[in-house]
Amino acid sequence: MPLTVDFMLYIRLFLEFCRVGLFSVGGGLATIPFLTDLGERTGWFSPGDLANMIAISESTPGPMGVNMATYVGFHTGGVVGGVVATLGLVSSSIVIILIIAGFLEKFRQSKVVDGVFYGLRAASVALITAALLQVAKIALFRPAQGLESAFTVYPNEIAILLAAAIFVLVKFTPLKKLHPICFIGLAALVGAVLQM
Repeated sequence: MPLTVDFMLYIRLFLEFCRVGLFSVGGGLATIPFLTDLGERTGWFSPGDLANMIAISESTPGPMGVNMATYVGFHTGGVVGGVVATLGLVSSSIVIILIIAGFLEKFRQSKVVDGVFYGLRAASVALITAALLQVAKIALFRPAQGLESAFTVYPNEIAILLAAAIFVLVKFTPLKKLHPICFIGLAALVGAVLQM
């Protein structure tokens, strides 16, 4: 019985991440709205878990979307789940690229193809903007406690001050020449201190 349950979980992981990979045009940030929806529908991870996934995926080598798929798959179904979710995410892209590569040379001069690519650019901008707003909501605001409305949030003053300080340090001081890993490490240290 557990083997069947695991097998069904792996199939669902593959299909869910295949859908994410198919529709998240624009790279790793474009996966965030789809992952938010996935977490709400499946209960596999919370908004706080999503924030942690984004932080880990941004600070580890590799494409953000792939890192997030691996993280969710591992968190949900262990090592096999991580592999299955990652394969699900990249499989739809591989198939689409192979199809496009076969037809692109023939149809590249087509106005319809140009229109499709033009529309995909706008879709990418919209998905990345939605991701930015969701990450800002998770990082800079905290939900109201004890209220029924899920839409009520309060500013997280410490997070807003930290974001403003990092913006100033990166833009207007000699620190802007430091490697990004220094800021990642500093942010991790500050987060660890604030959680104590």
